[in-house]
Amino acid sequence: EKAVNLKKDLAEMQEWMTQAEEEYLEKDFEYKSPEELENAVEEMKRAKEDVLQKEVRVKILKDNIKMLATKVPSSGQDLETELNVVLENYQLLCNRIRGKCHTLEEVWSCWIELLQYLDLETAWLNNLEERVQMTGNLPDKLDAVNDALESLESVLRHPADNRTQIRELGQTLIDGGILDDIISEKLEAFNARYEELSHLAVSRQITLEQQLQTMRETDHMLQVLQESLGDLDRQLTSYLTDRIDAFQMPQEAQ
Repeated sequence: EKAVNLKKDLAEMQEWMTQAEEEYLEKDFEYKSPEELENAVEEMKRAKEDVLQKEVRVKILKDNIKMLATKVPSSGQDLETELNVVLENYQLLCNRIRGKCHTLEEVWSCWIELLQYLDLETAWLNNLEERVQMTGNLPDKLDAVNDALESLESVLRHPADNRTQIRELGQTLIDGGILDDIISEKLEAFNARYEELSHLAVSRQITLEQQLQTMRETDHMLQVLQESLGDLDRQLTSYLTDRIDAFQMPQEAQ
């Protein structure tokens, strides 16, 4: 009777493993939304816990069959053969579920990381847009133009590492068919805004550089002219002081 019960337990255990494999490993999952992906991750975590909890039952079965084999070798030998098949299938099931759970957790981590990088770069784009707008109505002063140019250039020196991460993470998920529509839409919108703003910023940078160069040249010309007028003023003042007649002066002084 004990051998019959153990055989029944082995059959039930094998049936449970077959059902678990069909439910957790053979279903075709499509992750078209973050909610679907997150639910799949949580489901696989529960599946892993469920399978690992069966380890106690498997051990009890194994101990009981070993004990029976020592007492009733004829009955125990057949059960040990069945037990070995169950143990092998159980270990395989555990490994496959652990693997799938790990894969889904990695995929979810990639998605979260992608969102974080997109948030960082979006904040940078907002800052860049603000700096570009600030250069629109500048006072016609050299210091103001120079400060605006330096401010814009400091933002443009932003490293490209984050954009590289966005491209690689997005492509990895898209290649796996995971959230591909959502990610493609997000990347397309981000890249379009990045291209538009970066081109506008560089164009504005060139304009400010030209404006600054023109203002510096004008300032230099005014300074030279002012110095020349100062020299002429001093020279004319000396002529007036010495009461020199205009016709005795050089042509330019007249």
